[in-house]
Amino acid sequence: MLQRLVIGIGIIGGLGVVSPSAQEPTSQSAQTFRSALDVVTIQASVRDARGRMVSGLTTTDFEVRDNGQLRPILSLRSDRQSPLSLAILVDMSGSMKIGAKIAMARQAYDSILSQLHEGQDEVALFTFDSSLHERQDFTHDLATLRGALTDFEPFGTTSLFDATAAAARRLAARSATHKAIIVLTDGIDTSSAMTAREVSGLASSIDVPVFVVATVPSLDQRLVLETSERSAPSNTADLRDLAEWTGGQFVFASTFVETVVAASGLIGGLRLQYVLAIEAASGREWRRLDVRVRRPSTSVKARSGYFAG
Repeated sequence: MLQRLVIGIGIIGGLGVVSPSAQEPTSQSAQTFRSALDVVTIQASVRDARGRMVSGLTTTDFEVRDNGQLRPILSLRSDRQSPLSLAILVDMSGSMKIGAKIAMARQAYDSILSQLHEGQDEVALFTFDSSLHERQDFTHDLATLRGALTDFEPFGTTSLFDATAAAARRLAARSATHKAIIVLTDGIDTSSAMTAREVSGLASSIDVPVFVVATVPSLDQRLVLETSERSAPSNTADLRDLAEWTGGQFVFASTFVETVVAASGLIGGLRLQYVLAIEAASGREWRRLDVRVRRPSTSVKARSGYFAG
């Protein structure tokens, strides 16, 4: 997320970027000087060597590089009680009819809802085939979402990347500390106009991690990956890249038990994320981010970059 904070220049001193009007020739209409500070927020998950979430870190434990340059961390938040804002996307394309795919997706959906806090967390529900369909706008009334997928039957082609891009735009306006897109699918995109690289760029620009839960029987997992690789041109990417670049995760759920475990781990991990803020670079360009923790045997998942300007 890019946030603009407008502050008196005398307060922040050298941190500010002087507005363009302050650089123009002096005139009676340009005597008020203001400083604009663009802030980039970064949701980051930190795990130890055993894959367990690491808590209790401070700003001194983190290192953030912007295009290779070490940047000071302006703030850090970590509160497992902070609300979540989720856009859940459920694949209703024709391929989901095969086997138990749609039943497992519904199980994963119910499991996600069971992990949320009524009246605090908010969820919007979408289904997608060749286009995105809003089934429920963002709401804190989780009771209205339970059983919402019962009457929907799979049909049509899959535009997974397009649907993810549209949901990312919707999430941009939400104010919750932790935001994420959760996609329940069999993992095969057949008709998107956007590539994974384009969608991940959009999602990263507004700090939205994308979590993909592929509800596919174990015998079909290799087929999903091979189909994705064969159908993608060499200059594009697949769902695993989409999740990785946005700081999310791609997981297979091959049984009903695995869908429950995946949903529980996903929501629990979101609540334990750190939210860091750095000052954005000036200029209109894509900036690469590298977030690390100064502790041995730790790994960090975070957005891969942002659009400055």
